[in-house]
Amino acid sequence: MPEEHDLLQRATQLETKALTEIYDTYSPGLYRYAMRLLGDATVAEDCVAETFTRFLDALQKRRGPRDHLQAYLYRIAHNWVVDSYRKQKGDVELDEILASGDHPEEAAAKHIRQTQLRKAIKKLTPDQQQVIALKYLEGWNNEEIAHALNKPVGAIKSIQHRALNSLQRVLEERVDHEESKRIGNPATEEFGRT
Repeated sequence: MPEEHDLLQRATQLETKALTEIYDTYSPGLYRYAMRLLGDATVAEDCVAETFTRFLDALQKRRGPRDHLQAYLYRIAHNWVVDSYRKQKGDVELDEILASGDHPEEAAAKHIRQTQLRKAIKKLTPDQQQVIALKYLEGWNNEEIAHALNKPVGAIKSIQHRALNSLQRVLEERVDHEESKRIGNPATEEFGRT
């Protein structure tokens, strides 16, 4: 991408206009990416801010990217998201659900589905998380993802396949677990009586 290369060259000279253009171009996508994975607007904003802080720091130290700017920025954001997962409690207040504007039942059900999906994604490896997020949430193709992860396209396809299988397994286990809690597990009840 010639425009990206030119923009990056100007950014390495710490040209304010180029840095502003980079922020204006990439921050909305980075915010959506972080928001989908984290589910919290404030934390997603923190992710974007920290991504650009780290990018600027790398440029100042002459260690920034030479090409594939978008992939570089998403890699920084992804690393920040992974660190955030380790710290995040994952709880959302009832007031946030009620303030969403949907009917409380619909908002609660939607929140539960999103929370379950986020928890399932957290169980994937970091590479699997990033491939799933970039492919299905951001709409990237395999070649773009390969550049972001510095891996061959074949490896991306393999990571994607394993990630989807893992997600399916985790979500099916969750459904089975919820179903057995709802109807009661006769084996557990019998065990409890002995």
